Amino acid sequence: MRVFVTGARGFVGGHLVPRLLEAGFEVTATDRDLDVCNRAAVEARLKRVRPEAIVHLAAQSSVAASALDPEQTHRINFGGARSVLEGALRCDSRPRVLLIGSADQYGSAAPGSPPFTEDSPLAPASAYARSKAEAEQLGTSFVDAGLEVVRIRAFSHSGPGQSDAFALSSFARQIAEIEARLCEPVLRVGNLESVRDYLDVDDVVEAYLRLLEPTVAADIYNVASGVGRRLGDLLNALIERSSARPSIEPDPDRLRPADWSVGDASRLRTATGWKPGVPIERTLERLLEDWRRKLSAP
Repeated sequence: MRVFVTGARGFVGGHLVPRLLEAGFEVTATDRDLDVCNRAAVEARLKRVRPEAIVHLAAQSSVAASALDPEQTHRINFGGARSVLEGALRCDSRPRVLLIGSADQYGSAAPGSPPFTEDSPLAPASAYARSKAEAEQLGTSFVDAGLEVVRIRAFSHSGPGQSDAFALSSFARQIAEIEARLCEPVLRVGNLESVRDYLDVDDVVEAYLRLLEPTVAADIYNVASGVGRRLGDLLNALIERSSARPSIEPDPDRLRPADWSVGDASRLRTATGWKPGVPIERTLERLLEDWRRKLSAP
């Protein structure tokens, strides 16, 4: 299968492309060499490559950054999705499109609530989440036009290569810096009471591979573990894997209200047999090892 990947040099793309190649797919990987907001350029590239599937990863993925520039976030996340979907519809190969959305589309539930299912109402609370919800709605209209669009709501995931704009990676980087005595033994954090559903990036990539299968219905799918983890507990688990014993200080720039977001991936499991296989402890170890390696590199 010929697969076209946007955002291929991003966090998930850096794990997905090697896995696709390993599995025998023929991959065209694009990143900043293709402006996904340029509809003509996207259509021309797709017509040249004639992919059988597209994984649309390219996005502005930071909630904090979306608050600073909501218009740019909408331009990239909604406009980029529109370019890809329109290009796919006009492509002779009529590729299957994996449109990557986010659990943030659901907003936050009350503590102790049942996990979100694909039928749960959406309540996007940030510019990022709204842009993803609108892109998904657009994807549904292209299903009605005859295109196979798999709409994915991915819950939080982490692992090597993730930007420190995200909580777990920020914790790991700070711990590695303290270990290396590059800074004072103070770890700055946001709200540690948030409860989220975390996956290893490799499990997310495996879910995407399975959703590329033409026999799987082009539907909406949660990619989730079904387990809620308090952010403070994950921070403690990272510190336990380190020689650092930092003091913890709230950072006003990182503080947001606590949220509760856990997903039910029963539909995905029924359709593909997928289930998470990487323990969260291993994810944390890999993340910390990655930052240690980066900080020790010449």
